[in-house]
Amino acid sequence: MQKLVLLRHGESIYNLENRFTGWTDVDLSEEGFRQAEQAGQLLLRNGFTFDVGFTSVLKRSIKTMHIVLDQMDHLWIPVKKSWRLNERFYGALQGLNKQETIDRYGEEQVHKWRRDPHESPPPITDQDERFPGHYLRYDDLTYRELPLTENLSETMTRALPFWHERIVPALRSDQKVIICAHGNSLRALIQYIENLSDEEVTRLDIPTAKPWVYELDDRLNSTKHYYIE
Repeated sequence: MQKLVLLRHGESIYNLENRFTGWTDVDLSEEGFRQAEQAGQLLLRNGFTFDVGFTSVLKRSIKTMHIVLDQMDHLWIPVKKSWRLNERFYGALQGLNKQETIDRYGEEQVHKWRRDPHESPPPITDQDERFPGHYLRYDDLTYRELPLTENLSETMTRALPFWHERIVPALRSDQKVIICAHGNSLRALIQYIENLSDEEVTRLDIPTAKPWVYELDDRLNSTKHYYIE
């Protein structure tokens, strides 16, 4: 039996301000730093150890992982970063207040943008300052890999190659793995691991900095999952 820990980053400044974040590289809030510390202490108290960690290339994910590993005295383990674990790219919604967006477009439409796996928010253009191609960290991506908008299905499509090529081999070699990422990139992985329907994943909500544990069999099929309290 193999255990895998998934962790959404701690509360970010945009979470606090109720804004759509996406690939906007905002920092953790004061509460987010505290949540990350508590997550690390919780994992330590429950006897978890790790051999390798995986994060996105966004600071709220990276810092949460660093704080968690610091609390566990595990800063020495390798942490591998990939844009494929980034949050879903929210297109033209990024930076907008969620309630103001509801007031403008209506609650039903905003709910579809947020939860429907096949519904994409309005796109930006490659001239928009929010376009990832303007940032050094994405220099090795092809133009086709740089999103203008994304739905959850597309988030899964770009996350799964990293899952199969980097995370699965670590698990198959009996390494103890922690993934610190984002609400939607983790929802995409959970949908794949559990073979959830689109309707089921629509109802899935992942709280910040609360460790989610999978127990996996020899074929990496989920036999049990739970939050650590």
